[in-house]
Amino acid sequence: MDTIIEPFRIKSVEPIRLTTREERTALIQDAHYNLFNLDGDDVIIDLLTDSGTAAMSAAQWGGLMQGDESYAGSSSYYRFERAVQDLMPFEHVIPTHQGRAAERILMGIVADENAIIPNNTHFDTTRANIEATGADAVDLVIAEGRDPANLHPFKGNMDVDRLRALLDEDASRIPLVMLTVTNNSGGGQPVSLSNIKAVKAICDAYDTPLFMDACRFAENAYFIKMREDGYADWSVSDIVREMFAYTDGMTMSAKKDALVNIGGWLALNDDIWAEEARNQLILTEGFPTYGGLAGRDLEAIAQGLKEIVREDYLAYRMASTRYLGEALTDLGVPVVQPIGGHAVYVDADALLPHLPPLQYPGQSLAVALYLTGGIRGCEIGSVMFGRQPDGSEKPASMELVRLAIPRRVYTQSHVDYVIECFEDIVERADTLPGYAITHEPKRLRHFTAHFEPIAS
Repeated sequence: MDTIIEPFRIKSVEPIRLTTREERTALIQDAHYNLFNLDGDDVIIDLLTDSGTAAMSAAQWGGLMQGDESYAGSSSYYRFERAVQDLMPFEHVIPTHQGRAAERILMGIVADENAIIPNNTHFDTTRANIEATGADAVDLVIAEGRDPANLHPFKGNMDVDRLRALLDEDASRIPLVMLTVTNNSGGGQPVSLSNIKAVKAICDAYDTPLFMDACRFAENAYFIKMREDGYADWSVSDIVREMFAYTDGMTMSAKKDALVNIGGWLALNDDIWAEEARNQLILTEGFPTYGGLAGRDLEAIAQGLKEIVREDYLAYRMASTRYLGEALTDLGVPVVQPIGGHAVYVDADALLPHLPPLQYPGQSLAVALYLTGGIRGCEIGSVMFGRQPDGSEKPASMELVRLAIPRRVYTQSHVDYVIECFEDIVERADTLPGYAITHEPKRLRHFTAHFEPIAS
């Protein structure tokens, strides 16, 4: 059948406060035109992020009651460890309170002011944790990954020629290579298994470990099943295991593809790095068998890892995201193609060509979307990535607005409402103002910066 149905029933509901346009005008002004500063109750449809915003299943809620809150040696930790290792067979599994904590611990071990960390595309917290050590974060995504309209099926792939050239020149400065799956900053685009294997072969030639930023590993595996020759008959679980067979470690935000509201982990095979990581964990997160999480959180992750690889769920997930992307395309809204797994990325640069990059077209579109319909999206462009480590300003490679779909939260009517709001915006896109930053922190400015519209 063509109709997309949710492969679950709704057992509990949460009320949404329906604000007016006049209310939203005052609210966004009070928030200094930064959608991160809005109260959640003042948002009608929240597409800011898919991180930690999932609805947990009945089995996960039931698992909370089994949480063993022992400070050391919690049985919930061992259930969590088995669930991780069933899909990602690393020797050491170290829980953290979320993914950026795993990144901070890892980069604190391997990186310093002399280091270079290559990736297909670093996301914001990964880049910030690298640059906080003084190291350079280098993006090596393929050229197709920087072209929003290109239909390459694996636009998250790393450019292996550029990686090889970088290792040829600076291998002694590169403690590890990373791959982000799916490639969040590049439109939620997947990485092929053939690319993972090719990157691993180059890393092995230079005796350099390969780590995966694996927040959306299951969605990436499903794209491999759907798009890459030779894997149509593989189960998603087996594709996941194959992906990780070519890596030496991973960082993970469980708030994405483990279907929970908090949690993460660092997993790796190197005994020395693991010992250092656990020492850092005890100092900043907690004992190695809870790592900043309650036992009930570990139980929810263990169950979520079973549910995330169910193919009926993944088929629904991809179809519902594609439904939004195709509807926006039909309206003439330029979006990153092909449609990603966890989000639709609107090409704000193409929709608002009258705004130069440093008037932040993505921020302009995100504010307009909130004013129009109370919808909160996320700018991924020159606000997020324009400020350089030396303090200079440089336009990002793409000016996007991400509409991230929380897992198992919204129904088709909510998405239809988003589409209707875009109909209104498209008609007046050429009237939307640019924005200037009036206050910003040193790092990760998009979270707390203040903006004001530029008078036309």
